[in-house]
Amino acid sequence: MGGAGVLLLLLAGAGVGVAWRPPKGKCPLSCSCSKDSALCEGSPDLPESFSPTLLSLSLVRTGVTQLKAGSFLRVPTLHLLFIEDNEIGSISKNALRGLRSLTHLSLANNNLETLPRFLFRGLETLTHVDLRGNPFQCDCRVLWLLQWMPAVNASVGTGACAGPTALAHRQLRHLDPKTFKCRAIELSWFQMVGESALGVESFSYQGEPHVVLAQPFAGRCLILTWDYSLQRFRPEEELSAPSVVSCKPLVLGPRLFMLAARLWGGSQLWARPSPGLRLAPTQALAPRRLLRPNDAELLWLDGRPCFVVADASKAGSTTLLCQDGPGFYPRQSLHAWHRDTDAEALELDGRPHLLLASASQRPVLFHWLGGRFERRTDIPEAEDVYATRHFQAGGDVFLCLTRYIGDSMVMRWDGSMFRPLQQLPSRGAHVFQPLLIARDQLAILGSDFAFSQVFRLEPDKGLLEPLQELGPPALVAPRAFAPITLAGRRFLFAACFKGPTQIYQHHELDLSA
Repeated sequence: MGGAGVLLLLLAGAGVGVAWRPPKGKCPLSCSCSKDSALCEGSPDLPESFSPTLLSLSLVRTGVTQLKAGSFLRVPTLHLLFIEDNEIGSISKNALRGLRSLTHLSLANNNLETLPRFLFRGLETLTHVDLRGNPFQCDCRVLWLLQWMPAVNASVGTGACAGPTALAHRQLRHLDPKTFKCRAIELSWFQMVGESALGVESFSYQGEPHVVLAQPFAGRCLILTWDYSLQRFRPEEELSAPSVVSCKPLVLGPRLFMLAARLWGGSQLWARPSPGLRLAPTQALAPRRLLRPNDAELLWLDGRPCFVVADASKAGSTTLLCQDGPGFYPRQSLHAWHRDTDAEALELDGRPHLLLASASQRPVLFHWLGGRFERRTDIPEAEDVYATRHFQAGGDVFLCLTRYIGDSMVMRWDGSMFRPLQQLPSRGAHVFQPLLIARDQLAILGSDFAFSQVFRLEPDKGLLEPLQELGPPALVAPRAFAPITLAGRRFLFAACFKGPTQIYQHHELDLSA
């Protein structure tokens, strides 16, 4: 087995004994030497005086329980390493460091449930690895191994899974890495903004992300920006807007507009003609039609920006306002006398659509036809819907419908109407809002009586699955959510009607690490 012969490591108490032939006339400290051999107690590291040209090492049935970092640094010329039939339950990711000439490695018949990622880093000469006879738990911890095996120029014997139950007795080599769900996300609390809010919107102006909060009790639209020095959000500007319910931003090149929909005193349009100037009120919006606005949305029609404001009064009407010259003026009145509570702009079949929810009837879907919105259909099986929000995934259009009493619903567009897909218990909910954060399609169901629930769309099932509760601190009467990305970080704003606005940070977790 090479000029240095074969080594046999024997477990002796807490240490490992090494039997070998020392160079003539030399006996390392802590070793007991005879004419032909020596027995060394202690670390599994080999003595410094041992020949550095050892080619093969066998550690079979020695009772070894673990391999620590750098265990074989003093024998860098090893070609063959057999550590079989032991009790090894843990291995440092650096245990094999330095074995650049290793071709054969056997860890067969041990107690290994997993292997550390990067265990084989630097072992470019490996041609055979034997991992059979270990009770591998085939969860996210072995994902890296499944990805490594087809990419390495070596034959790998892996054996079967010991768990979890669904995979017990399955051969590792037959597992598909694509079926492993090893990426998790978490929303953790980051910051609080003191005053309550009914709405929140994110927007980008001059390349910088911003957030605007509709704060009715403070009587303002509060614009926040990111403070790069303090690494937190800070106020940048506020617009006086008593009883405001929605602050809707619109950016047109260097110009910034802000629609402030107010319960009393009239809705207004604010404008900033160029960077460096402050926003100023420029126009009163449809004072005879918008008597009790409840929601405002931005949409583009025939190449022009428009706002639609849902009005919840009996005497007023939901109104479409489109840009005409320097201002925004009524283009169409919709849904008079129906006390609309929410408007949602969406695109279906390549055309603009508008969905209005009201206190008096099921949500009604309008489509843009001939320069105006015409009624297309209503939403079946959707009584008592307070608000609607849509999202797209896998080529399909989905709808989240908020119900304060009863179950909130998820629907999917089938080409002619929205069909029920899923129901979620939602007593006390005023918002069921879908959000796309990074690669994750989320939906948050905010409740006045319980923790707000975060759901994630599972593409394989096409359904929303529970992900986490938001809090602590608990959200107090949440009304709107908005994501924002800046400086490589992702945040979620939660506007609360009876408590402060809370900000959460989005984290991605690799469960295979």
